[in-house]
Amino acid sequence: MSDSRGTAAALEVDFAGEVFHVLPGHEFVIGRQGDLALDDNPFLHRRFITLTHTNGLWWVSNVGSRLCVSMSDGSGLMRTVLGPGARLPVVFPLVLVTFSAGPTAYEIRLTTHVQGFAATEAGVTAAAGESTVGPDRFTASQRLLMLALAEPVLLRAGSGASRIPASADAASRLGWTITRFNRKLDNVCDKLTRAGVRGLRGQGGDQATNRRAALVEYAVGSLLVRVEDLPLLDVELRANRTATQRIPEGAQGAPVLSLSSQARPR
Repeated sequence: MSDSRGTAAALEVDFAGEVFHVLPGHEFVIGRQGDLALDDNPFLHRRFITLTHTNGLWWVSNVGSRLCVSMSDGSGLMRTVLGPGARLPVVFPLVLVTFSAGPTAYEIRLTTHVQGFAATEAGVTAAAGESTVGPDRFTASQRLLMLALAEPVLLRAGSGASRIPASADAASRLGWTITRFNRKLDNVCDKLTRAGVRGLRGQGGDQATNRRAALVEYAVGSLLVRVEDLPLLDVELRANRTATQRIPEGAQGAPVLSLSSQARPR
């Protein structure tokens, strides 16, 4: 173990395998321009996040004007959101910084030697695949929707950038109609909005893209969906394809019940 002050205070910034070691006294800028220039995404601020060392701690500051930044402890047990103008210290040895700009979701890993807090389980057990937000529990189909949207992010190994699927692509991944997908997307966003999650109200265009990205950011950061859940997508797709193949050729819409098969009035 090194006792070098510079080494102990250094902050490691990892984006898609590109690693920077930042020392106190230097302001590290993340955005379209800066020390870590992400990409030429027009939805991303030129100067979006700054990392600075003050009073023995590294601080993450959101210096943008529109986008929010999420920070979690790496295990998904602790999560907070920084709005424009807000800042928060790095108090865990590993902190995941996530945000979305347009249809692209980003993750940056911050690692440092810090005597901060340790996130611990509350000791509450739940059946596999069940997640609760506020007073509401997600249905299986609602979790599948979030999983389909989050698939590129979950498949990404480590930090980096991922493009959020369009609604039509996510619906196709599940074998759903776009009407069914949009209806369930509205239900999930309404449920999370009632639970206090922001950024999930959108009506077409960029707002619709932003709410899908915000939903993925929250679902992944809060461990509502995990990489081990991904096989459920193929199960759902196969089930829906099989159901479609069972429909007689030329059949249109739902079958009409004959009078003899309907319940007769008494």
